[in-house]
Amino acid sequence: MSRNEMSVPRSVQEAVHACAVRATQGSAALARASDVEIDTALRAMAERLLTARDVVTAANQDDLRSAASNGMSAALQDRLRLTGPRFEDMAAALRTLADVPHEPRDSVLEERPDGLVLLERRRPVGVIGANFEARPNVTLDVASQFLKSRNGGVLRTGSAALRSSQALVTHVITPALTDAGLNPDAIQLVPSEDRAAAHALVSLPETVPLVILRGSGDSTRELGREAARHGVRTLAHADGGGVLYVARDADEKLVHELVVSSLDRLGVCNRLNLLLIDRAVHDKLLPGILKTLEDLGIAASLPPHAHARGYEWSLDSEHAATVTIDEADGPVQAARIANEETSGLAAAIATHDPDTADRFMDAYGGSGVFWNSTTRLLDGFKLLRLPETGINIDRVPGPRGPVTYRDLYLRQYVVRPAASLRR
Repeated sequence: MSRNEMSVPRSVQEAVHACAVRATQGSAALARASDVEIDTALRAMAERLLTARDVVTAANQDDLRSAASNGMSAALQDRLRLTGPRFEDMAAALRTLADVPHEPRDSVLEERPDGLVLLERRRPVGVIGANFEARPNVTLDVASQFLKSRNGGVLRTGSAALRSSQALVTHVITPALTDAGLNPDAIQLVPSEDRAAAHALVSLPETVPLVILRGSGDSTRELGREAARHGVRTLAHADGGGVLYVARDADEKLVHELVVSSLDRLGVCNRLNLLLIDRAVHDKLLPGILKTLEDLGIAASLPPHAHARGYEWSLDSEHAATVTIDEADGPVQAARIANEETSGLAAAIATHDPDTADRFMDAYGGSGVFWNSTTRLLDGFKLLRLPETGINIDRVPGPRGPVTYRDLYLRQYVVRPAASLRR
């Protein structure tokens, strides 16, 4: 038994296991549910969210007061806060997901000359876990994706957002599932504030074989290693930070617009983190960029840097309002820096030259690459018009970038007589 496993209190392990058992029992009804029942539950969640706004807001205010008294940074408090517009956005996301056509259960791959047909069948995983940061909206994002994919879920959030998430489960998710005739046990929220609950969640391969890890930094990396020790698969990214390369022909006004739009929120992984300016135009463009950053209240970290070039500022609560700036000798070197010295989450190029753009985009191997647009688009709802369970940046085959309900299934090959399809 590993040291980390030994450190999980028995009461916490039992609480997480109990959630997994209830979710397993509840998920059976989801696998049998009709498309109409699933979408009815999603629309009911949207309606319940708005009618329960006052009680959810009260819980969120309690979380915010505790967070402020515990010294949480302004950037992280922004992630925690639920506002009127965010309630509306959350409800709209649920309605949008309900309107998206369901993926077909079976897809024909080949009608074979021997009279057989090869199908690819989508099957639910069963129960999927999710460990996420103090962002209450993620509670609904993840729960709705699990529901749309007909998977049960065990959700675990940090103590800072636990009251908000509990209110969302109690007053929104559970009654919406009940209203639609589905088993409300399918979606469980771990009630423990103990951080050890996250380690317990990634130690149950028989009941929770897949866990979405949302968040960044050492804790996510450690959870990924712990999951691997137990044979649990994860979809995750431990590090983020967007890169913007300004090519020598870039329009200065566009550059300033991209900088502003990339820094609308500082506590998110796809914000601007590293700004690379082509050496040929560095001295010309730097003053204007510095003025734009100053107007935003953002500090610039200029060479020589006392930190790694890809240092992720969103994880530094005291210096989140910072962007690293450096030079690059052309698009290929800029892409190399982004590949080798950052997380590989997302990078963008500002240029009007298609050849320059192609050289950068062909050379960059991260999960998202953007031409004259912001890396903030690497978000499920912004990029795919769907909420996301998280972002995965693995460099192996599998879902990459924003992970949505379309990725949360098992592939099964089915061979049957072709004539049986025409009955």
